[in-house]
Amino acid sequence: MLNILLHLVPAAIYAGVGLAYRRVAPSEESGHVRPWARVLLCAALAIHGGILYETLFGAGGLTFGFAAALSLTMWVTVLVYFVESFYARLEGLLALVMPVAALCAFLPAVMPGHHYTDILESWTFRAHFVVAMLAYGLFTLAALHALMMALAERQLHHAQLGRGLAGLPPLLTLENLLFRLIGVAFVLLTLTVVSGVFFSEQVFGKPLTLSHKTVFTIASWLVFGALLIGRRVRGWRGRTAQRWTLAGFICLLLAYAGTRFVLELLLHRA
Repeated sequence: MLNILLHLVPAAIYAGVGLAYRRVAPSEESGHVRPWARVLLCAALAIHGGILYETLFGAGGLTFGFAAALSLTMWVTVLVYFVESFYARLEGLLALVMPVAALCAFLPAVMPGHHYTDILESWTFRAHFVVAMLAYGLFTLAALHALMMALAERQLHHAQLGRGLAGLPPLLTLENLLFRLIGVAFVLLTLTVVSGVFFSEQVFGKPLTLSHKTVFTIASWLVFGALLIGRRVRGWRGRTAQRWTLAGFICLLLAYAGTRFVLELLLHRA
């Protein structure tokens, strides 16, 4: 019961901020996130981060699974968003990010995952794990950017820009931010793929196997690589960029979270 209550705290803060931003008008001064929201997000990140650390490493070794993967990915996503919001007008993204963060922050309370005793002894695995989580977090934020841009474009075409999206910067600025996120995340994903494919025995303690995780991870790498090449060579933007971003993110989501979902919840296997 105590564990559930602890997870409810950051989830409630995220949800509260998201609901508040559905009701308040956009900031007339700069469009940046308001001070009270920054304070709440900072508190939620600190609490969520502490709970995640205890969940993952509190029992020694590593406790990880479908819910923990989503929770950690969203923690990284909100952290990157929090830093990014100091430099860009991203008020409109709060109403989209916060409900997802609230759900993912609470999931480990009811789906604790599986315990691995000796996996953290390998520094190569620790490096692989950190880089992979950073990549997943950045790509999650990029996918949310793409969704937000699609919603804003749709509302602009109907001349009915909603209150939650009225605080956004111009779509061209958002698009530049999107490709900046994808560029950094792609470098991290490349390191993840290289370490997983070519150094599997050092990282995981066993030779590489052609699993669903490997196939979907490489597929997402190919999709995002094609998107970056298309952007540079053919000037891809707008809906084309959004669709490729979401397609790559779906592949990445299936690579680990989707695989763990099937194994843990449907097949009841570790």
